[in-house]
Amino acid sequence: MKLQLVRNATIRLHYAGRLMLIDPYLSPRHTLPAYAGRSPNPLVDLPCPPEAVAAGVELVLVSHLHTDHFDPPAQALLDKDLPLICRPGHDERIRTLGFRQVTALEQDMTWSSIRLRRTPGRHGTSPAVLAQMGEVCGFFLEAPGEPRLYWAGDTVWTEEVAGVIKSLRPEVIVTHSGGAVWGEGELIIMDAAQTIQVCRAAPEALVIATHLEALDHCLSGRDDLAAAARAAGFGPDRLRIPADGETIEIGEPA
Repeated sequence: MKLQLVRNATIRLHYAGRLMLIDPYLSPRHTLPAYAGRSPNPLVDLPCPPEAVAAGVELVLVSHLHTDHFDPPAQALLDKDLPLICRPGHDERIRTLGFRQVTALEQDMTWSSIRLRRTPGRHGTSPAVLAQMGEVCGFFLEAPGEPRLYWAGDTVWTEEVAGVIKSLRPEVIVTHSGGAVWGEGELIIMDAAQTIQVCRAAPEALVIATHLEALDHCLSGRDDLAAAARAAGFGPDRLRIPADGETIEIGEPA
């Protein structure tokens, strides 16, 4: 398994001999509106040209339709014949964008040799904010010779997230850890403290923290998370905080 963080939640994932692109967000720096009134988004440039992000991709996974997870530049650039997997209720909208091989993942499916399961997420805590944020999901992947991978998506720490960790026993967990807030400061993805909760709940897993320092409503940065990890006694064997463009390679499970 080889995972490259592009920017925000966008990941190029080499898994079981195939290349997947997760939640493509390809807009140039400062070309989209602010979420919190602090700065136009995204806050930083891509670490490589958009064409390099899309190069060689065989499958696209889209967790939800917020602009920072599937934006107009990505919609325009990606081959419309690429297979694309999303949550139910988003497939018709994606088809209107011209994509011809869209699958709504009800529960689980197999693509190539990879089993994919949809996992639950809560993009906030209060009913009002959850209604504004809409439905989201994560993905759980497993394949022969590869570590079990739980990509949690845009969610806060919940009993459902804890349940996925307990029941499916992921060996690698990708979190969205930027501490994004909405409305009156309500947390809508994990912050540093909740990411540490994930580490504690999965003592045998490697946690990879993403969705950091790219949006103006994300209040937890890489330094905050690194400090929280040190205070909790978690080193890089338990928590990795990749820079944009960085690749993490993980061998076969023992």
